[in-house]
Amino acid sequence: MLCSGAVSVALVLTLIPSVSEALNVGECEVCVGFLARLYQSLKDNNVKFNSEAVEGELVKMCREAKGKENRLCYYMGATSDAATKIINEVSKPLSYHVPVEKICEKLKKKDSQICELRYDKQVDLSTADLKKLKVKDLKKILADWAETCKGCVEKSDFIRRINELTTKYAPTAAKVQTEL
Repeated sequence: MLCSGAVSVALVLTLIPSVSEALNVGECEVCVGFLARLYQSLKDNNVKFNSEAVEGELVKMCREAKGKENRLCYYMGATSDAATKIINEVSKPLSYHVPVEKICEKLKKKDSQICELRYDKQVDLSTADLKKLKVKDLKKILADWAETCKGCVEKSDFIRRINELTTKYAPTAAKVQTEL
């Protein structure tokens, strides 16, 4: 009698989801951000929420994804060169309006690399001293703007090119720099 009570308590405890399964703040930021934009896009375009339509939109959005989001698409199998294919783990729950955080939790169990993706920190040009940044960071700023620096060899060349383009891509930062 006592043994069956202990077994039933143990069974109940295994059925209750543990707190550790929930995502922490900032965890899976690429997954949550990308899927939230996908869901919003589906709602904005009045796409019928069925698994096939959601999967089609996911693949379409992944074709245009760059950087960390492209890597996420690769892990989900939504790119042409992906080795695995778990996009149905996204499309089905999303078609039932399951919160994206819950979908990412489920994906984390399938492939932990998905939640290890983090967005790169953006450089605030209004406060950053370009002379103190690494050339790698200066190149990243230009790459984010889809610009190149032909003939740039030295750090000062990259800084000059960024300063030329700041008015176009970061007008508030350019205004702050001119006021100084």
